[in-house]
Amino acid sequence: MDNGDWGNGRLTHPVTLNVGGHLYTTSISTLQRYPDSMLGAMFRGDFPTTRDAQGNYFIDRDGTLFRYILNFLRTSELTLPVDFMEMDLLRKEADFYQIEPLIQCLSDPKPLYPLDTFEQVVELSSTRKLSKYSNPVAVIITQLTITTKVHSLLEGISNNFTKWNKHMMDTRDCQVSFTFGPCDHHQEVSLRVHLMDYITKQGFTIRNTRVHHMSERANENTVEHHWTFCRLAYKVED
Repeated sequence: MDNGDWGNGRLTHPVTLNVGGHLYTTSISTLQRYPDSMLGAMFRGDFPTTRDAQGNYFIDRDGTLFRYILNFLRTSELTLPVDFMEMDLLRKEADFYQIEPLIQCLSDPKPLYPLDTFEQVVELSSTRKLSKYSNPVAVIITQLTITTKVHSLLEGISNNFTKWNKHMMDTRDCQVSFTFGPCDHHQEVSLRVHLMDYITKQGFTIRNTRVHHMSERANENTVEHHWTFCRLAYKVED
C-alpha cells in the first residue's frame, strides 16, 4: 500500500477487496472507521497486505458474511435480515476483524425481530410406501401442518390440489392430510414440486429438509421426506 495516499486526500478513493471470492468496493476511510480493528491496522500499513491476480486486496474469510461487516463499518449499526440464521458465524467474523463495537452488538441479547412480529412455520411431510410386489406403484401420504391459523393458505392448497385428490381430510384447524395413489414416481415428484412451489409463492422459505428411509416389512419400503418452511408475520388476526 502506498503510504503517500494518506497525505493526498485519497482516503475516500474506492478500493476493492476480494473476501473469499466475493468482491466489495468501499473507501479506505470506511475500512479505518475503527482504527484498533484488524482492518484499521491493515489499511494503515501496519502489516503487509495480500493481493489477488487482479490487484484487489485479498482476505481469506467468509465473503458472504463480510457484507454485514462492511455495512456496520459504514453505519455503525447492525442490520440483519429477519430470517438470519448464521449468528454464531458472524460472531466469529467480528472477532477475527476485531471490531469491538460490533462484537458488543452481537453480544446484546435484544430480539432480532420487532416485537409486533412472529414466525409462521409450515411443516410438510411426504411419505411414500413402496411395495416390492407393486413397484413402481406407490401410495403417497402428504401431511401439512401450520403453526398458526392461516386459513387462506389451507384453502388455496385445497383448491390447487383437488385434481390430485384421492382422499383429503381436515384433521384440525391447522393440519390437512392428503392420500394419493397408487401413483408412479414421476407423479409423486410432480405433486411434491407443485406443493412446495405453492407454499414458497406464499412468502415462505425453506429452513431445513430431512429424508428418512426405513423398511417396515421385508416386502415394503418407506421413504419419508420432511420440509420446514418459515416466514415472518405481524400479530394480527388471520
